[in-house]
Order: sequence, then structure tokens, then C-alpha cells
Amino acid sequence: MPETTPPVFLTAALPASGRTTLDGEEARHAATVRRLRVGEHLVLSDGEGGMARCVVEAVQAGRDAALTLAIEEHWIEEPPALRVIVAQALAKGDRGELAVELATEAGADAIVPWRAARSVARWEEGARGDKALTRWRTTARAAAKQARRAHVPEVAEPANTRELAELVQTVSRALVLESGITTRLTEIELPPRGDILLIVGPEGGITDEELTTLTDAGATAIRLGPTVLRTSTAAAVALGALGVLTDRWK
Repeated sequence: MPETTPPVFLTAALPASGRTTLDGEEARHAATVRRLRVGEHLVLSDGEGGMARCVVEAVQAGRDAALTLAIEEHWIEEPPALRVIVAQALAKGDRGELAVELATEAGADAIVPWRAARSVARWEEGARGDKALTRWRTTARAAAKQARRAHVPEVAEPANTRELAELVQTVSRALVLESGITTRLTEIELPPRGDILLIVGPEGGITDEELTTLTDAGATAIRLGPTVLRTSTAAAVALGALGVLTDRWK
């Protein structure tokens, strides 16, 4: 069955009209993996709201792959009035990357890796921590393309609990997902615009000390429902609920 929407490829330079060339890794993916051919369509994105619908005029495959594109339409997608920042606790194995992937596809506008007390993954400073952060950022880019998003969410430098509490004080509303809380998301008044900070704890849960630090800074502890979600899926479920409860999807 043919796709209903053309694939999205990221580019740093996005002219508004005329012709342009897609090269590098994105071109290799378009020519070798997607096997795009002359006459087919794709969408270029600068990851910051700029989008251009293009038709393929020429394809050069191989190591030095390049696609010659004619721009048919150019537009700008503004960010939503109500943005959601996900503070995702570091998770072991590939669960952190899965959390980033699902949150990006569900509409997260920014992601903050959180060094929670009970996180198994530590992301120590140095090469190993840098590699882990790069994987999260690469995952966000790939997920944004998969979801045909105009904006690639920024993945910030990792934050500790004190730094996260400071972020709580700057946003319009901060919510901490915690299974033992009686207050439901549907009972919370949400702002029509600004930033919502959604805080997701690690596999072992948020410590009492962390919860106190975050709520003292202004965050509200909530639960999504009667079940306990994995750290890798909690943000995506919450984002879906926020989309229904707000104007983000209108």
C-alpha cells in the first residue's frame, strides 16, 4: 500500500524555492534505503519548523549519493503554544532510547535527561556519557523524521535533581508522574500556553527526597491511571493524554 505522506529528510539549508541538492547520509538513506526515484516526492525539513515539498529530478546513488530536487512548496510550521518538555530519568540498556523515540513520536518538544538517584545508568562525565547523549539525540532526529514532524526536539545536557528543580521554577506547570499519588492528570488545571515540564522517574521509582525537592520547587505529583507504566513508555502515554486535554492537537 502506498504511503499517504512523503518521507521527511533533514537538511541544514532549506531554500524557499528553486532547486536544491540533498547529499550526505540523508541522501544515502533516500537513494539506497528508501530507493526514491525520479518523479517521486519527499519533504525536506530544517528541524526548526521549515518544510519544503520537493520532487526528485535526479538520483546519484552510492558512496557519494546525492538527489537533485525541485521545490514545489515551502512553508513554516510554528511551534505549539503549549510546549511539553520531558525530563526523562536515565534508564538501563536501550530503554532510555526507546523512551526518547516514543516521546518524540508522541510530540515532546524538548527532552532533558535526568540523573535520578535510582537510575541504573549513570552517564558519567567523559566519552561514555557523551556517546550516550549522542545516541539520544540521534534517536530523537530519527523519530521526528519517522513521525513527519517539522520540529526535532532538543535533547539537552543531562541534569541532576537540583538542576531539574531549578527548571521546575521556570515553566508554566510541572508534573511528576508517580504511581502512589491519588491526584489524576484529569484533575489538574493546565495552561493554554507556555511550557509544561513532565517528569518521568527511573525503573526503581522516584525517591521521597527527590519528590520533596521537586514539589517544593512547584511541581505537582500526579498519576495517569491504575497501572504502573515502564519508564520507557510513561512519557508517551502522558503526552497522549495531554494532547487530548489541551489544544495541542487542534
